[in-house]
Amino acid sequence: MISHNDDLDLVFQFKNETNKEIPFTKIIKKHQEKLYWLIRRLVIDHHDANDVLQNVFIKVWKGLDNFREDSQLYTWLYRIATNECFTFLEKQKKIRTSSLHSDENPLINKIEAEKNFDANKLEWKLQLGIQRLPEKQKIVFTLRYYEEMPYEEMSKILGTSEGALKASYHHAVKKIEDFILNH
Repeated sequence: MISHNDDLDLVFQFKNETNKEIPFTKIIKKHQEKLYWLIRRLVIDHHDANDVLQNVFIKVWKGLDNFREDSQLYTWLYRIATNECFTFLEKQKKIRTSSLHSDENPLINKIEAEKNFDANKLEWKLQLGIQRLPEKQKIVFTLRYYEEMPYEEMSKILGTSEGALKASYHHAVKKIEDFILNH
């Protein structure tokens, strides 16, 4: 596993070399898969996830010279990714509320349209339950359940207290359990 110091070396190289593409490419290669799956779990669609990930890396490119190194690089990257997911999900919500079918959730529709979808299988019920959560709970649940991220790290990424994150996760779990048991 590549250490925190390797990230700092890459950031140092990015800030001090004339050819910034080389360390930037290494940063992308190191972190893109984990970021992609975080984003994909939140936005569901592969193409949407790639678009959001592209926006994340554009922001990283523009902001890396100003990265203060007071947090780990992956914490900073996750913060950018979660903010981009919030932005994407908010845009989707605005589109949905301005359409005639404002009660439909396009992310739920995308899950149900998957070729292997089976509403009776637990993993599909879990995905449908997650999509019914408010955005913040969805992100907290995803970071904790799928990424197994400690609350302390989540707090740095989301700018929320650990206590509030624990409560948010607890509420999310309860809502998902209720959904699974009643559907």
